[in-house]
Amino acid sequence: MEPEITVLRLGHRPGRDERITTHVGLTARALGADRVIFAGDAASRADTVQDITDRFGGPFDVETTESPLGVVRNWDGKIAHLTMYGLPIQEAETEIRAALDTETPLLVVVGAEKVPFAVYERADWNVAVTNQPHSEIASLAVFLDRLFEGTELTKEFENAERIVVPKETGKLVKEPEN
Repeated sequence: MEPEITVLRLGHRPGRDERITTHVGLTARALGADRVIFAGDAASRADTVQDITDRFGGPFDVETTESPLGVVRNWDGKIAHLTMYGLPIQEAETEIRAALDTETPLLVVVGAEKVPFAVYERADWNVAVTNQPHSEIASLAVFLDRLFEGTELTKEFENAERIVVPKETGKLVKEPEN
C-alpha cells in the first residue's frame, strides 16, 4: 500500500490560472496522487477535475479551502514544496521515498503566485525539478513520477464511465465492460 498523497495548489489567479490549476489537478489524479486541494478562488476548477474523475474513474478526491496556508500549517505528515529554489529532485527523492510509509501522508505544495516564506520553513523538503523557471504542472509530473518510480503509469482507475484504449494510431474511448 502506498502513502496517501495530497497535492495543494497554493493560490489561484482567476482569469489567468484557469487551465493551469485544472491541469495541476488532472496531473495529480493521473499520476498517482489521492486528492487535490484548491484555494477557494479555484472552485470552478474543482468542479472540472471532479467531472473528469467521474467520467474516467478514481478514486480521487477534489477539495477546496479558504485557507491554503492553514492546510500547510496544520498538516499532520510530511510536506514537499516544489520550487525552483529547492534541492535538486535527484538529490532529495531517495530521502523522501524512504521517509514515507502507509501511515505518513505527504502533502505536495505547488505554488501559483509568490509563495510565502512560511511554506519554505514548514516544508520537510523544498524540491526543485531544475533550478530554472518552468511550469508547476511539469514539476508535479516529474516529482510524482520520481516518487512512484514509474509505477503510477500503470495505475488502474475504478468506476469509470469511459476508458481510453491505447492504440498505435487513432483514438478509441469505450464504456467499461461490466
